[in-house]
Amino acid sequence: MGSSEAVFIVSERVRSEGRPRRCVCPDSRGAPPRVLPRSPPRRPAEAPSPREPRPRTARCPADRGRLGEARAVLFHHRDLALHGAQGLPRAPPPRPPAQIWVWMNFESPSHSPGLRAFAGLFNWTMSYRADSDVFVPYGYLYAPPAPRPFSLPRKTRLVAWVISNWNEEHARVRYYRQLKEHLAIDVYGARGLALAEGSVVTTVSAYKFYLAFENSQHTDYITEKLWRNAFAASAVPVVLGPRRANYERFIPPDSFIHVDDFPSPRRLATYLKFLDKSKPNYRRYFAWRKKYEVHVTSFWDEHYCKVCEAVRTAGNQIKTVRNLASWFES
Repeated sequence: MGSSEAVFIVSERVRSEGRPRRCVCPDSRGAPPRVLPRSPPRRPAEAPSPREPRPRTARCPADRGRLGEARAVLFHHRDLALHGAQGLPRAPPPRPPAQIWVWMNFESPSHSPGLRAFAGLFNWTMSYRADSDVFVPYGYLYAPPAPRPFSLPRKTRLVAWVISNWNEEHARVRYYRQLKEHLAIDVYGARGLALAEGSVVTTVSAYKFYLAFENSQHTDYITEKLWRNAFAASAVPVVLGPRRANYERFIPPDSFIHVDDFPSPRRLATYLKFLDKSKPNYRRYFAWRKKYEVHVTSFWDEHYCKVCEAVRTAGNQIKTVRNLASWFES
């Protein structure tokens, strides 16, 4: 990828780090692009599956003076929400006519303020939504070239929940309070048991079920709570998020339990207790493991590479996202 195809990141973090990031890109067409990060947001601890093909690593220079040469520029919404227009590049250099501005966001609409201020500003969207111009989910299932044996870890506990942002107004906290009246739940995080950094998967792997409760309910908003905390830990996810049909666009219908499947938390608790006593019925929730494996997205390297690939294939196509808020909030 030549200098005119470089991809730059407009964000906050590298100013404090004082060093360029490293960008991991597939060894495919052309050289990997240059990336100018001014800080990606906080990075989750989990890495992608080591059993997938390993990408190569490329140096990402942090020369902001070359912003005008970039084919595409990524803007992280969290920074824009914090700093407004100050988060946008200012002259010099002016925005080149063919430069693609990409709006990047991985929070839900409930936690994405100020969307209406950016109508008509960006050319592409990049988010967890499948209808984004650049779609980067929190995880996905893939079929390996050959089936691999799956061994279920030894289960000694029933239900776990890891939560860092406790808000009594959230639907997930309200549901939990009703569910715990009928079922023992081990809660980890700020309001529960201590959890060592990076130990989510190993801790949850001892549990049969995991409460993959999202902080808000929106289209395609299915986060690491399902992919890492539940699937990577080999626990059956009990989900509270978008509708069941939305989950089934990405995962098998018999791989999870949705709270909407039951008329009340009490009935859900009864079903979980039944599965606890019925090994054959419990193991049915792992039948999909014969065909698929779990990939947990690596933040933020994979996101950069998705944009690089999109730039390579876009040609001279350009568009404008006229109403960012109405799309993302739909």
